[in-house]
Amino acid sequence: MDSRKVSFIEVLVVIVTMTFAIRASNNMISTTVPLLSRYYFHFSQTEVGLISALFSLGTFITSGLINSRLSSPSRRKFFIASSIGYAIVLPMFRFVDPISLWLVTGLAGITLGSIMPNIITSAGLLEDRKARERVLSIYTLALSGSLVAGPAIETTILSRFPIPDVFLFFAPFGVLAAALSFLIKFPEEKKEENKRKVDVLGNPGFKTAVVNILAYNIPFAVILAFGGIYAVDQFHVSFADVTGLFTLFFATSFLSRIYLSIRPPESVRKHAIAAVSITVIGLLMILGGINVYTFAIALLILGIPHGLTYPLSIISISRTFNPNERNAANSVFFATMMLIGVITPSAAGAIAQLIGLKDLFGVLIPIVLVLLGLLGRYSKPVDEVVKKEAILQSK
Repeated sequence: MDSRKVSFIEVLVVIVTMTFAIRASNNMISTTVPLLSRYYFHFSQTEVGLISALFSLGTFITSGLINSRLSSPSRRKFFIASSIGYAIVLPMFRFVDPISLWLVTGLAGITLGSIMPNIITSAGLLEDRKARERVLSIYTLALSGSLVAGPAIETTILSRFPIPDVFLFFAPFGVLAAALSFLIKFPEEKKEENKRKVDVLGNPGFKTAVVNILAYNIPFAVILAFGGIYAVDQFHVSFADVTGLFTLFFATSFLSRIYLSIRPPESVRKHAIAAVSITVIGLLMILGGINVYTFAIALLILGIPHGLTYPLSIISISRTFNPNERNAANSVFFATMMLIGVITPSAAGAIAQLIGLKDLFGVLIPIVLVLLGLLGRYSKPVDEVVKKEAILQSK
């Protein structure tokens, strides 16, 4: 067997395994801290929104302000240190009180800020576009797999143990990620390339990626922070049922990413517009829902764009930036995602306090429709890359 293929398989296994460990545990934090803060420490809706925002703020600071500015060797050291830090912080949630919960949540966000952008960059190191996009799709498939398995594991745990114990059960995922962090590949950078400024914000692929992710991550941030609380308060389900509902959501997300892994998209534009349109349908179902079953169907529908949106955004970036520019682009993009996670729960908590959680989902619909219009405007140049490539290959 070709040694290069063996190396490729080894790299892929490391990326998939670490992605699974980090995303399963990090999503558990995002969905469980709101339940812990609301039902154990009696936080208000506004405070629940603020602590969810704090988690994303820590990630934003590390990703956008630190990781994006480091050279590849320094970034690798920071990445390994962050992975070890995350393994230490994760079990600390088990022992928090209402005050220390804020500190531990912020620390967890800070440690995560360097991890995900570098995994994305490592997954996109292949020069061949089709091979690279297939690896990126498999990477996002690992994300979705972790988001199906994580809530399913948590549902089992919560059927027998209280919420705080969940963090101890997920602690081995942090240890596994720390061990694998030493094996993640980083791009080689020349000194002159490190000094060259990358125009990230002006790149059409970056604009498409951001508008696309905004159209989904704004509703998704609300669902993560308040979806479980909404199900408990509105439909009187158990905590175990809450994580079961999230499993439905991530199951259709997983199926969507299987589709992209088997058939990488030629047209980012068409897939992105379809995904955002489905988001609107899912939000309308929540708004008009009358029982837990309609809420479950809405989550199944919303899982489809969740599966499509993120890989389409990172594919958009991979098509329009060269390999030595992608760390800066991925870091700023991931920081933007985290900024959404800071602003949205904070604003959503205040709005929910005024109008209630159900009407909060209705407020999201016009925002998504505006972003759908912007997506149609910005996404054309991303598909032009594929057309130009086809022309060059035909000559």
